[in-house]
Amino acid sequence: MGISVRNEGTKVNSNINVTPMVDVMLVLLIIFMVITPMLQNKVAVDMAKVENPTPMPDADKEDAIVVAITRDGGVFLGQNKVATSELGGLVRDKLADTPGKEIFIRADARAQFRAVEDAIDAVRTAGVDEVGLLTNKREGPGGLGGGQ
Repeated sequence: MGISVRNEGTKVNSNINVTPMVDVMLVLLIIFMVITPMLQNKVAVDMAKVENPTPMPDADKEDAIVVAITRDGGVFLGQNKVATSELGGLVRDKLADTPGKEIFIRADARAQFRAVEDAIDAVRTAGVDEVGLLTNKREGPGGLGGGQ
């Protein structure tokens, strides 16, 4: 009886081929670069800056209902531009399954007060009790006086 010895150990390649891994990483990078701007669900507004803003962590949740008012008086519910007269009905429809939820208002610092007031009135007539006005924290020293 003969014993045959196999030399499979000499065929083992101990080098790591990183080319497929680099290809996959580049594809993932491209996917994230394309999708990330689409995840932005906010209308660009320059919100008012205040000294002591009240934290509102619920405004950053995915299911938060945010109304944005731009400088030119445009009203947006999420990403969709709506007329102020339609805002109450649309908010009422969104709140049909979750009554008592808070609505958040993101108004541009230079928006006309009348546009902001009309949007708040439309939201309040939809049956919303809690309305949060979102602001940014003022950075750096100085207040309204601006003295140095």
